[in-house]
Order: sequence, then C-alpha cells, then structure tokens
Amino acid sequence: MMKGFPIFLLAIFFFGCKTEKVKKETENTDTMTTSFYVGTYTQKDAKGIYKYKLSEHGKLEKIGLVAETINPTFLTKSKDDKVLFAVGETNVNGTGFVKSFKIEKDSLHLISKEESGGGGPCFVAINDDNYIVTANYGGGSVGLLKADASGKLSEVLNVQQHIGKGITERQEGPHAHSAWFHPTKKEVISVDLGTNELLFSTIDTQKKQLIPTVQKSLKMAEGAGPRHLTFHPNNKWIYVLNELNNTVSIVKEKEGVYFVDASISTLPKDFTAYSKAADIHISKDGAFLYASNRGHESIVIYKVNSEDGSLKTVGYESVLGKNPRNFSLSPDEQFLLVANQDTDNIVSFKRDATTGKLTFVSEVVAPMPVCILF
Repeated sequence: MMKGFPIFLLAIFFFGCKTEKVKKETENTDTMTTSFYVGTYTQKDAKGIYKYKLSEHGKLEKIGLVAETINPTFLTKSKDDKVLFAVGETNVNGTGFVKSFKIEKDSLHLISKEESGGGGPCFVAINDDNYIVTANYGGGSVGLLKADASGKLSEVLNVQQHIGKGITERQEGPHAHSAWFHPTKKEVISVDLGTNELLFSTIDTQKKQLIPTVQKSLKMAEGAGPRHLTFHPNNKWIYVLNELNNTVSIVKEKEGVYFVDASISTLPKDFTAYSKAADIHISKDGAFLYASNRGHESIVIYKVNSEDGSLKTVGYESVLGKNPRNFSLSPDEQFLLVANQDTDNIVSFKRDATTGKLTFVSEVVAPMPVCILF
C-alpha cells in the first residue's frame, strides 16, 4: 500500500498541473485583446482622447481617458507606433492645432503642440519620412509639418491654400476635408468638399513645400462634396466618398492622368430623407468596400469587381446609433467598429470575409466619438 501511495500522489500532482495549465491557457485565450484610441468632440461629457479594447470575440470595453485635449477629432500614429498625433479642431486667431503624444501603455504624454496652418483641422496623416499633412476644413487649406524621431513637431512648414467653390450652401468656399499620401507615389492627394475637387501635390523636400503636380486637380460631379477616400490594395483604383450627394466615385488613371470612371449611391433607391456620407474603408484583400451614412444610419457594403474595380451593393447594416462619423476595420479585419457621434456609443460587428456582411456583437458607451484608431 505504501509503495503505491507516492505514485498516486504523483498522478494527482501531474493531472492537477495539467488541468491548471489548460485552465490558464483558456483564460489567456479568452483575454486576448486589441486596444484602440477614440478621438472625440469635447462637448457634453467628452474630455479628449480615450482608450478602449476589443476582445478576440468582438467585445468592447473602456480603458479610460488617456489625454485631456480639445476636440481631438482625428488621430494617426507614427509608423513605429510610438507616437500618436491628434488635431485640435478649433479656430484660435485663424488656426487650429496638431499635438503629438508619446504612447506609454495606457497613457499618452504630450510631446509638442503646433499650429495646423488653418482653422478647424479635421484630418491628419503621416508618411514614412515623418512629414505630416493636416486638412483645415474651416481655413480651406492643407498644412505641412514634420516630426522628428522623438515625435516632436516642427512649426508649420507650408500652407497650401485652396481656392474656389461649388454649387451648394456647403460649397461657398474651400473646405479641405482630408489629405492622403499615395501608397506608391510621392504624391499628396487633398480632398476639398468646398471646391468640389481632389488636388494633387508633391513635397519639395528642399523648399519644404507642397508643389502642385502637372495635373493640379480633378473635379467631381457638381454638388458631390468629396470628403474621404481609400486606395484599393492594387494601388490602381481610388474610391472617393462624396458627402453631399451620397456617392462613391471610382477614380482611375490613364497615361498619368486621373479621371472619374463611375459613381454609385451609398443609399437605397427608395430612401429620400436627409443623409450625408462620412467615411470609407476597403478590406485588405480588396474584395469589399464599406461606407457610413449619417441619416440613413447605416454602413453600406459593396462587393468589388476584381477585374475593373466596379462596385455592387451587397446591402446595408444599421449602426445601432446616430451619426456614424467614423468607423474602422480591426487589424485582423474580423470586426468592424463604428463611432456613433450623436448617441455616444461605439458598436462592433463581426465581419464575414466571404460575404462582406456584418453581424452585431457588442457596444460600449463613448462620449461623442468621432474617430477610431487601432
């Protein structure tokens, strides 16, 4: 009996450890999360930039306020993920601001603050050389800055002032709404809702200026009001979201010249109430395109034709809130998250990579959310 006793204890110890190990592995699997930042309009209860987490099953959870700052309505990160840049959508003596923050776990530490080059900046982007562009909606301009390796911003180096107008009340003057670095060309594409056009520039690194290219601009359909865009992964097609006439335009290039190939509505044919498009993103495989509708309160889902880039409407998914200003695909693209500005909530949807369709998973309270950044 005594000889068998140590073996019995050993067996208990072995299986006990194994069970504990399995339990711990399960717990670790269940708690795998991806964090993201949320920019807000600092009205009502909002105080600045918040941090949230998304579980592997799509559940949303708030971490907390990570930086108290005014109207951080658009965010971006340095390529090494060490610095976060946020606009301050304000107008102080004719300018708004850009701030840089050092990312440290669940905190953001202010590094620098500089003028954006115009009033009401609502967009910021950075390239591999740490050049930064801001779209100043109120000022109708694009500002050029640069960050050093630590994330410290230069003063505004150059301001590209837009000129012109469109045919609607929102287009009585220039309103730069976004500015993008082309993925494969040394080119900046500025999107101006007010002048109703895309403007093309390169950065003169000697003069530190935005210089118009040979094709200075591309007009959109009258009253379209271009707002945001996204590049197809093949880098041959650009999808431009037009806020005012609720369309997506496919922009292509022939012999070095951009042109609008076709446009498609973001809304159902029978929908006639007020709605304005806001944001647009494409899946990494280039198979599905998504856009948000404020008014119809939906995400429209398109299937992308791999031969010619044309779009076919798959359907619409309710955002379960109001004013879906911005949305984002998770890094693994299993989920799509929507920031509903007027209902103070962020909603996560499971994304079917085969059909493109979305299924509600989770929601969380967020004060006036207007930008989601993974």
